[in-house]
Amino acid sequence: MTGKALFDSVSMRCSRMTTRAYSTSFSLGILCLQKELRDPIYALYGFVRFADEIVDTFHEFDKGALLARFKEETHRAVDEKISLNPILNSFQKTVNEFKIERELIDCFLRSMEWDLSRKEYDEQGMKDYILGSAEVVGLMSLRVFCKGDEALYQKLKPHAMSLGSAFQKVNFLRDLKADFSMGRVYFPNLALNQLDEHSKHEIIDSIKRDFDDALLGIKGLPKKARFGVYVAYVYYLALFKKIVNTPSEVMLQTRIRIRNRHKMRLLAVSYVRHQFNLI
Repeated sequence: MTGKALFDSVSMRCSRMTTRAYSTSFSLGILCLQKELRDPIYALYGFVRFADEIVDTFHEFDKGALLARFKEETHRAVDEKISLNPILNSFQKTVNEFKIERELIDCFLRSMEWDLSRKEYDEQGMKDYILGSAEVVGLMSLRVFCKGDEALYQKLKPHAMSLGSAFQKVNFLRDLKADFSMGRVYFPNLALNQLDEHSKHEIIDSIKRDFDDALLGIKGLPKKARFGVYVAYVYYLALFKKIVNTPSEVMLQTRIRIRNRHKMRLLAVSYVRHQFNLI
């Protein structure tokens, strides 16, 4: 292997390493996909992770300038089919191979831009943010899973969006402490540093509806993708159930997690359910 092929291989290793370093849950889910689907999803996650790090972590730098440069380099990478940034190089390869729409990329980057300036959201604002930050990532992944089958993509599209919405709302609840520390309040009618049980249950009801709709779509995924997506679904559902059973005042003080040994048990149960078509 030489030339561009070698560089593409090195770039993909960087995306794999990024995914594994930042998320054990998604890493395990990706490993449960058929091998041919793993690298494209690693490429998508690496891209999403780097953008998220810019707006959430690099406080000592000019985050606006960094994100603007990242956006410009993303567009150039997709157009030129190469980038010397290995994360963007593997991302552009996936975008071009699976014909992922530019609108999905721009919608995602728009939500990242909002994280630099917007602190509160009304109902429509939250929906627009979740569309960009999570639902379009589900649609990018669905493009990979459907491999050009447009009819299947359109059929599963709303369910993929529901899964992204469920994941993002769970993340919002899990990360309340961190978001509040940056002055961010994503849920409408929720005051900074406050979460009462009434507000929590309203949010929980919407997440339940998202999870229920998402499962319908998972059942319709191609077999090569179904188990991996189901594992991610099961992990987040377990996290959601733990959040449901955690008092509001505790959620404001700590980040809810699932222990690794519990994840292994969930993986084993998910494998059995998948093998016996019990999903």
